[in-house]
Amino acid sequence: MHSFPIFQVDAFAEHPFTGNPAAVVPLKEWLSEALMQRIAMENNLSETAFFVPLTPKEMDATGADYHIRWFTPNMEIDLCGHATLATAYVIHKMMGLEDPGEKVVFITEKAGLLQVILHDAWYTLELPSRPPEPVATPVGLLEALGIDYPVRVMKSRDFFVVLPDEQKVKEMKPDFTALKNINAVGVIVTAPGDVADVVSRCFYPGAGVEEDPVTGSAHCNIIPYWSARLAKTELVCKQLSERGGTLVCVDKGPRVWMSGKCFLFLKGHFYLPELSA
Repeated sequence: MHSFPIFQVDAFAEHPFTGNPAAVVPLKEWLSEALMQRIAMENNLSETAFFVPLTPKEMDATGADYHIRWFTPNMEIDLCGHATLATAYVIHKMMGLEDPGEKVVFITEKAGLLQVILHDAWYTLELPSRPPEPVATPVGLLEALGIDYPVRVMKSRDFFVVLPDEQKVKEMKPDFTALKNINAVGVIVTAPGDVADVVSRCFYPGAGVEEDPVTGSAHCNIIPYWSARLAKTELVCKQLSERGGTLVCVDKGPRVWMSGKCFLFLKGHFYLPELSA
């Protein structure tokens, strides 16, 4: 029987039971991809992050401290903000890196280097900017979202749908079965906000997550789009999921910064009878 530590952290949260819960699993070396996928499926959270420390030689070569990967219940994903923030929190608070002002740098296969600056209560995540580009509206997208009025449709990794106001975002009731058939990782709906500069909701039924509570990777699209449209580099963004979450964001050109708080919900161990897939 093999034992592994596991943490569950609410990221981009205003207080416990808000924000987006992520599972974080520290590893000394990688498990098989199939096994990590099964662990993520068992956790049944939007993402489970696995991370492995780099060797001193790898640190010198890359400038990073850890290699990180993220799995939804259905698939490995190329970028996840909230689980990266949660992982930095675990390293900071649970693994002894206690000096405020330090940073943790992760290396990834598809998103390059990701940096998290550590403060006493707030964590600032630096991600690549991914401005959405205009695209033709795919067949079935607006019907799946229940939209019967003109909107702007764009795309980066996810489809990006610009609504006229916050109320339209709140009222949206997607058909998740139909939305699952749209050829994209997910769909972001966003609008100028009343309670913040920008509001959004994010749907990923094809990845096993109908509505994601708070989505850091979506703000790689949201921040450059709304920064240009509102002529502001600093934005307060709220995701209007049932749990809700707040991100304090800065457009840095090729990079975007998003800051938020984290709260530990649980820590413990899970057990595997064998290490095969």
